[in-house]
Amino acid sequence: MARVCIVDDKDVMRDSLTDILRVAGHEVTAFADPLRAQSEAAGARYDVIISDLKMPGMDGIELLRALRSRGVDSPFVLMTAYASVQTAVEAMKMGAYDYIQKPFDADAINLVVERAAAMGRLRGENEALRMSVRDLEGDAELIGSSREIQYVRSQIERVAKSQATVLIQGESGTGKEVVARAIHAASTRADRPLLCVNCAAISATMLESELFGHESGSDKPRKGRFELADGGTLLLDEISEVSLPVQAKLLRVLQERQFERVGGTVSQTSDVRLIVTTNRDLTDWVARRRFREDLFFRVSVLPVVLPALRDRREDIPELSDYFLRRISAREGGEAKKLSERAVTLLHNYHWPGNVRELQNICERAAVLSQEPIIDATLIEPWLSTEVRQEGFNRPMRPGFLMEDMERALIEQTLVRFNGHREKTAKCLGIGVRTLGMKLKKWRDEAAAMAAVQQNQRRAG
Repeated sequence: MARVCIVDDKDVMRDSLTDILRVAGHEVTAFADPLRAQSEAAGARYDVIISDLKMPGMDGIELLRALRSRGVDSPFVLMTAYASVQTAVEAMKMGAYDYIQKPFDADAINLVVERAAAMGRLRGENEALRMSVRDLEGDAELIGSSREIQYVRSQIERVAKSQATVLIQGESGTGKEVVARAIHAASTRADRPLLCVNCAAISATMLESELFGHESGSDKPRKGRFELADGGTLLLDEISEVSLPVQAKLLRVLQERQFERVGGTVSQTSDVRLIVTTNRDLTDWVARRRFREDLFFRVSVLPVVLPALRDRREDIPELSDYFLRRISAREGGEAKKLSERAVTLLHNYHWPGNVRELQNICERAAVLSQEPIIDATLIEPWLSTEVRQEGFNRPMRPGFLMEDMERALIEQTLVRFNGHREKTAKCLGIGVRTLGMKLKKWRDEAAAMAAVQQNQRRAG
């Protein structure tokens, strides 16, 4: 079924076309006035727009041009009894999907609508994937057999079929995004886009534009994530970091399914299933007036709480094997294993970085280990605080912080690939842009430190 907009000033043709498409199962809205259609179509998100060419006040080409200037990119079909090559060429240059000549039969118009709607969906999904804030093609599988993780799986099964908003809570690194993917994959929206916005990584002004799009002067309007994810799922990562003004706009979307682009006045509609995550206690955030209470009740309809890795230590061997096997599949060659002493070391560690920290350690060990069996002596220096292990006679020494460990891994991998950034990023499982940003940050920090030291030498 497609949402179709018909624009034709002639009652007989408009009514006939409406009946044909409704019998075929499509949802149809018809307009006699092209000016009114222009205003309504800007916020209604039709799958296909069919317009007569010759109409008083505004012809079909002018309507197409006006809609494109307002950011409406729905497939546009022109129909006329006065076909000409020049008109067809002009319509195609403006971005029309097809051009059909009257009279036409029901089968022909239904075929055009079905093809146009399919093309529009494919184009929208491609655009959504290109515009996604981060790569969401990762695993949607939760690894582990502990009672705690089995309970999370049962929660996912229960909430996935619902259309209500899901709140995923847990410490950083526990796998909140993996759970979001699993919920989307098991939902009725699995064949539609899943987009993610990291609310903590974007300024308040940019975040509003990122979520709702913007219109500015003569520039082409830009769609936001709520439009790009239409029919699918939108993941708002770390929602506690959203500013209060943007929270108010989010509340309206959840209540009314409507919003305006930044700088715009036309209301847009959105059919999006929202999943939000946080590593904070939102009730405390509400008490401190940093999070709206009404929004809290809206986003916490279906809560899912993830356990910390230290609360499901029995999953550590299974998780480690999984990460090491995945690295070997990516790199080629035999998967490496952890020694018993290494497993004991990891089991007794307190895991401030949770599963993400374990994954980073496995990645680093797989790259740096020269042996098929990874021993505790390789891993020991990377743990972030002192821990005493069963079977060890001394406390482990303080090691690198997580950022130090990440930097060392990236530097080692760059050396391995002779500075080739694409190969390095692929090996590490990150984007080339992300790698470039990290390298630039470290260069800037080194330059700042060098300047400080130079000033100190001059002062001395």
